[in-house]
Amino acid sequence: MKVARVLVAGQPALAIVEGGIAYRAEGDLFGQLRRGPELGPFDQLAVLPPVEPTKIVAVGLNYAAHVTENDPTRQIPDEPVIFMKPPSALLGHGGRILLPPGNRIDYEAELCIVIGRKAYRVPESAALAYVLGYTCGNDVSHRDFQRKDGQWVRAKGFDTFCPLGPVIETEVDPRDLAIQSRLNGEVRQSSRTSNMLFGPAFLVSFISNVMTLEPGDVIMTGTPEGVGPMRPGDVIEVEVEGIGILRNPVASRD
Repeated sequence: MKVARVLVAGQPALAIVEGGIAYRAEGDLFGQLRRGPELGPFDQLAVLPPVEPTKIVAVGLNYAAHVTENDPTRQIPDEPVIFMKPPSALLGHGGRILLPPGNRIDYEAELCIVIGRKAYRVPESAALAYVLGYTCGNDVSHRDFQRKDGQWVRAKGFDTFCPLGPVIETEVDPRDLAIQSRLNGEVRQSSRTSNMLFGPAFLVSFISNVMTLEPGDVIMTGTPEGVGPMRPGDVIEVEVEGIGILRNPVASRD
């Protein structure tokens, strides 16, 4: 099932997307949903981030080729490197990524996990049972501040620096999916989730042993090699097999 959040008469509404058509979703996102009345073609609706998380936990350095692409001497981590992005950074499909001043601000295509029920110290063997589904994400990163600060909160925390969507897919197997980014239609990243150093089940277990994950929380699972800068006027797309295409134009912040 593909589930989205859209604007209907100016109000957020859950939708089920089938064959490019959005239908009002009736019921509970974290319980049972059923298809209601048709809302119209999905691509003609204003699309919101597909979930409202209490927190966004991001994983850095989770593809070996990305770890060393800018520094061949960089060490491969022996456990997940985690950091946070604020919910205020969220941006929906079609929304504008607003770039503050800087020399280099990069796209990072990622598979994102959406938690479906409270997860506290869950074992890896049971971890995926706590997942609602998966979506596409872009971990927008201000490299100037990342280098200057020595940690990543400011570099990755600006408003609009966490595009998510367009939908949550509840039935896809996350272990071996194609993942791509395209800048102005040109492929820049192309890999598979099977190349992760730490897979989705391990990440849910590992993070839930650090902090309690609540329904709707998001885990960004890391980006493959090929990251690069965006500039005003660009359009960046993130596509994950079986989920969809997250597309965002890029503009300068006023």
